Amino acid sequence: MSRSEQTYLDLCRYVLENGEKKEDRTGTGTISIFGHQMRFDLSEGFPLLTTKRVPFRLIASELLWFIKGDTNIRYLLQHNNNIWNEWAFKKWVESDEYQGPDMTNFGLRAQQDPSFSVIYEEQMEQFKKRILEEDEFARKYGELGNVYGKQWRAWQASNGSTIDQLQDVIHTIKSNPTSRRLLVTAWNPEDVPTNMALPPCHSLFQFYVQQGKLSCQLYQRSGDIFLGIPFNIASYALLTHLIAHECGLEAGEFIHTLGDAHIYLNHVEQVQVQLSREPRQLPRLQLNQDIRSVFDFELEDISIEGYHPHPTLKGVVAV
Repeated sequence: MSRSEQTYLDLCRYVLENGEKKEDRTGTGTISIFGHQMRFDLSEGFPLLTTKRVPFRLIASELLWFIKGDTNIRYLLQHNNNIWNEWAFKKWVESDEYQGPDMTNFGLRAQQDPSFSVIYEEQMEQFKKRILEEDEFARKYGELGNVYGKQWRAWQASNGSTIDQLQDVIHTIKSNPTSRRLLVTAWNPEDVPTNMALPPCHSLFQFYVQQGKLSCQLYQRSGDIFLGIPFNIASYALLTHLIAHECGLEAGEFIHTLGDAHIYLNHVEQVQVQLSREPRQLPRLQLNQDIRSVFDFELEDISIEGYHPHPTLKGVVAV
């Protein structure tokens, strides 16, 4: 059994047994705890869960989107990645220009009303088509504001310049690996209230170099245990591998520190099914060795081998 996967399953079990029911912004309701840490030894294998299928290409394309500094969902849709659609769609249906059916609380209503779900899916498909085909529409309604890519690559400084935090931290890893300042933050208090579709859940990460290995610790203020956290684990493990690759280091550990860790009430049954499954051997990550810079990787340069998970478990994202 994989220790990496077991630490995630232990979190699931702990929250179900010890968490408190709590209302939340989405109206769905959660079982929640506050404060938890998981550690993943990246030499053991790539920490992509095997107790359910986790779509690696969606994780990789989203991470490349962050690394490119992009904040518009058009790039994601071009790579058949729909994981940020709901936040952009919400902006569209709440705008004065939208003249379609009432989409108020579309996430919850789509779960509860099959007839509305059909209407919602039709409107979402029309929205995606316009993002892909209409430049001005994409510019206006595909944009999510100053989310992760903007903060990582072009943090707005008080003097009007921008700071490329990701480039800076890679340079420092190479030039001063013992530094205790190898941090990148996505939490910008000025942008959170008004300039982000969703305030950063994975808020800050720090690197650490020891004995030729690069480790990364993430602080995540809010974690959707069933849907979000499996993505976050794999995404930051991949980021650690990519930066280690550029810096001539091995990948060490990924440490995942959580604030509010929660299971949505409409995901409890799926989590229980997942806990009944036996973990399998973790896959291995393959990177194109001809690519040296993190910023030059494309989706075709990244793959996994030996991934044989249990079947997919579906859940609705809370918006």
